[in-house]
Amino acid sequence: MFKALLLQALYGLSERELEAALGDRLSFRRFVGLSIEDAAPDHTTLNRFRNGLAQAGLLEKLFSELDRQLEQAGVILKRGTMLDATLIEAVSARPRTGRDGQEHPSKDPDAAFAKRSGKAGSTFGYKAHVGVDEGSGLIRSVITTPANVNDTAPADALILSDEKVVWADAAYHTHRREAALKAKGVKPRLMRRANKHHPQLPPRLKRYNQLIARRRAAVETTFATLKNRMKLTSIRYVGLAKARAQVLMAAMAFNMRRWTCIATA
Repeated sequence: MFKALLLQALYGLSERELEAALGDRLSFRRFVGLSIEDAAPDHTTLNRFRNGLAQAGLLEKLFSELDRQLEQAGVILKRGTMLDATLIEAVSARPRTGRDGQEHPSKDPDAAFAKRSGKAGSTFGYKAHVGVDEGSGLIRSVITTPANVNDTAPADALILSDEKVVWADAAYHTHRREAALKAKGVKPRLMRRANKHHPQLPPRLKRYNQLIARRRAAVETTFATLKNRMKLTSIRYVGLAKARAQVLMAAMAFNMRRWTCIATA
């Protein structure tokens, strides 16, 4: 059942699509351990199993176990951690105001609005915050929040303190975080931003930001794979707990996919 959920995350399938694929794709059946004669689990069974894992807090334990195996295999480099976040639209309809002036709330009470960085419009849904291992591209930490949570809020929980450097854009910079990283022996490579006292960054900090931007740009490859290849473009379920489960499953499937690429390179 867990292998089936990995396939679901890897190919961006709904439970019904996964049920159909398990019924007629030999490669899927072979991967999950079903013989030709075995009946594939139906979509409701798959849904209950996934919800059960989430409610018992087992997905976090499974993610940690995979991280342990990746480290044991020597594919986690720990040269640095790249912090970033991406917005994911909720499948539930957005709250709206009807023509009669009456408010129509969304069926997903945990989803929230956030402006798209550098793009017009907004996203109603959730935000996946990740810490990605520099060099290997593996996701080492992941936290899912409503979309309106600022990137910096969960950042400390994404830092594992066994890396040598932390790379992040200006949204993550605080003097407290910079000092805390230095105290742990971790180099803080956090981009700087202008403020009301210094509306223009000096040339030295502009150059500093450019150098960091080049190094942390690799994290965009992680999001491109998750969204374009694995179709993590929407949260299929209602509520933060189920959104976290979907993102965690996607992170595990991504890491297994990445592990295979590293091993066969």
